[in-house]
Amino acid sequence: MKEIGEGEGEKVGPATVMRESIEVIRGVLKGDKFEYQGKVFAASVPPLKSDAHTPRTVPPVYVAGTGPAMQKLGGAVGDGLLTASITTPAFVRYSKKNMEEGAAKAGKDASKLILGCVIVGSIGRDSKKGREGAREQASIYLANKVQNIKGSADVLLQSAGITFEELQPVADAMEKGGRKAAARAVSDELLRKVCPIAGTPDECIQKIEEYRAAGCTHIMLEIWGDDRTGQAKLFGDEVLPHFRK
Repeated sequence: MKEIGEGEGEKVGPATVMRESIEVIRGVLKGDKFEYQGKVFAASVPPLKSDAHTPRTVPPVYVAGTGPAMQKLGGAVGDGLLTASITTPAFVRYSKKNMEEGAAKAGKDASKLILGCVIVGSIGRDSKKGREGAREQASIYLANKVQNIKGSADVLLQSAGITFEELQPVADAMEKGGRKAAARAVSDELLRKVCPIAGTPDECIQKIEEYRAAGCTHIMLEIWGDDRTGQAKLFGDEVLPHFRK
């Protein structure tokens, strides 16, 4: 996005790039003749033939964003917002507020929008063992926050109450010994701050309820650890039925 965010002679921010991308995608998918000239993109697309066997409806378009500008765009022009890894209930509330502000400015009903959240997860019959997969996956994300995306991660980490000083040992362990070593560097307290959906089925249900109360409508659960197929089955057998009632 930084690469294509350079307009002709002027700086164009990522929100503009995203907005124009959505406008072009929706315009083309309708199947009609489409002409477009934006700050970043231009398009001239002929209409589909009347006998073309293809859908003419536009699917939902969601904006993935961490910063306030992009999150407001999700409410303004998207069908909802998707948040990044290390999303916590506090970050859900922050994201929901931004999404709703964007929707209100555009005259949209925010209650009809999706707020999907990427959340680390693992499950098991034993609470401690059920958390180990989440510990390993969290270590990968936490190390990444230090190594690659420090600036954009600030709000995510602040919402979780995590400092970069806490993350440094995890990043160091990742660099020296890989993800297993990094997982060992994630303390119980640090894992608690990440707020994974992890542990026993009952503990996972409790965490999902916390996320739902914060405003999350859809969970993108990243299952990690041993026997992921078995974990998925356990989620399906003993967690999902609670939310189908």
